[in-house]
Amino acid sequence: MAENRASAYGEGVPCWVDAQLPDLAAGRRFYGELFGWTFEEAYGGSVWARKDGEAVAALAHKADGRLPTVWTVYFATPDVVRLTGRIRDAGGQVFMAPMPVGELGTAALAADPEGAVFGLWQAARFPGFGLRHKAGTFGWAELYARDTETANTFYGGLFTDALFGPEAAPDFGRAPVSDVFPVEMPPHFLVHFRVEDITAVLGAVQRLGGRVQVPPFETSYGKVAVVTDNQGASFALQQR
Repeated sequence: MAENRASAYGEGVPCWVDAQLPDLAAGRRFYGELFGWTFEEAYGGSVWARKDGEAVAALAHKADGRLPTVWTVYFATPDVVRLTGRIRDAGGQVFMAPMPVGELGTAALAADPEGAVFGLWQAARFPGFGLRHKAGTFGWAELYARDTETANTFYGGLFTDALFGPEAAPDFGRAPVSDVFPVEMPPHFLVHFRVEDITAVLGAVQRLGGRVQVPPFETSYGKVAVVTDNQGASFALQQR
């Protein structure tokens, strides 16, 4: 990356996304054509996606077929061990204890009290996104929850400054699952990527073997559509 942006991501700010895919080569073809990403080899056999030369996401091979094919959002933290303790105290779970990722930083995976999974990232050499809020890069993460008051209490307590501080410019929100999905859909985070022309990109998704889950609808953070890639990983398109 051109510069160290660790200071750009305070605790609770979405700072990275990755996808666990059965076929990494197919994922590179799909997202490379859809978003204009280029790729380079990264830690542990994963690949970094770059847009305009800057790191914007990672794709990793899903070694265990029992695991979901999914996009995960990571929230920045200066102390991942302390934060995982706070998550447990607040009624959440820690699925993957803090684990060093080479010299890049330390990662963990957790879930809120309703089971929505998210990642944590304590930066060392790698702060996270080199580019965001541009076409083909991360734009938003929406939590679809069953009990929005429980979500408000949990995330408001964990990430107070990122959500409510004087410099807060939140990149994530929450909504009831039933606003967009069938009521039986489990609570989850949905990663959004910015696009300039949502209709054109929806056509490209289908041409590349993906499908449209939810046609475009209006939100406070732009026009949004929910899609899956050609391996079943869900994500959203966001046109501001």
